[in-house]
Amino acid sequence: MDSLTLICTAALLAAGGLYWFVCFFGSAEVKGKRAVQLTGGSIDKENVQDNYKQYWSFFRSPKEIETADKVPVFVDTFYNLVTDIYEWGWGQSFHFSPSLPGKSNREATRIHEEMAVDLLGVKPGSRILDAGCGVGGPMRAIAAHSKANVVGITINEYQVKRARMHNKKAGLDSLCEVVCGNFLQMPFADNSFDGVYSIEATCHAPNLEEVYQEIYRVLKPGSLYISYEWVTTELYKAEDPEHVEIIHGIERGDALPGLRTYKDIAQVAKKVGFEVVKEKDLAKPPSHPWWTRLKMGRMAYWRNHILVTILAFLGIAPKGTVDVHEMLFVTADYLAQGGEKGIFSPMHMILCRKPAAE
Repeated sequence: MDSLTLICTAALLAAGGLYWFVCFFGSAEVKGKRAVQLTGGSIDKENVQDNYKQYWSFFRSPKEIETADKVPVFVDTFYNLVTDIYEWGWGQSFHFSPSLPGKSNREATRIHEEMAVDLLGVKPGSRILDAGCGVGGPMRAIAAHSKANVVGITINEYQVKRARMHNKKAGLDSLCEVVCGNFLQMPFADNSFDGVYSIEATCHAPNLEEVYQEIYRVLKPGSLYISYEWVTTELYKAEDPEHVEIIHGIERGDALPGLRTYKDIAQVAKKVGFEVVKEKDLAKPPSHPWWTRLKMGRMAYWRNHILVTILAFLGIAPKGTVDVHEMLFVTADYLAQGGEKGIFSPMHMILCRKPAAE
């Protein structure tokens, strides 16, 4: 084989390998999003990096993210930046679940979601609300499992489009409706839902009492609300610098105005009028660690980061995508540390009932 043929063969193999790496070499689950389709959500491609800088500017003025009028922009910017990366690298359900022996991550996630609607006790045809639905992974699992009509609300318009597309593709658009809006000011009538759930979503609210009040308002008397909350646990020590850095790292990388302590959840629920039926941290033993998925995925994170860097260099992915992916990589490490040390839980479950007679 002469040198020219050898060079051409090597070039073809390299090009083919790059094409395969870029288009097909992804994580194990079906996501509906490929690496070459990464965008900045509703943000124009040329503005992704500027919006990433805008996101971090909130942390330079932390008081700005403590007020309700600032948080919608903060959270919307975050989800424009991360939605495609989440969906490509994690799946359509933007939350954690306890790992289950013999079950894949995808199966464990579905079971975790189905448990929420089972605890609501709704019947087929019931109208229930997903407060903070993202791209609708939980919504579709819950609708398929319960045959209830699920209305999801998310503040991010891009997620609305993605959720509607996935609903139609799954053949569930007759059961699933998606609305763009703020769950602090929902466009729904009083007493209009047979049940409400929120899965790792209300952590984005600057004031838990405000979102619980709004959920209480739209829920029918006698009906149930369930939430999986992000909290610091009884093991968190505010005087421990390492603990503080881990929690701040989680807040910075997940668009959180501030993590709440586990003690706050039931107190707030009761304050707005709910009866607390059950409260349990689903991350505690005998549940298997939820953070093992993060640790096991470290090689995938590095692989994906190389891929994102290549795509950004080629101009396929928006400038700034590398920064966003690196932020999420660092955040994953903080989340895993929080789980291992037992100072953070993403699934402090509370089940509440709106009294039948007010």
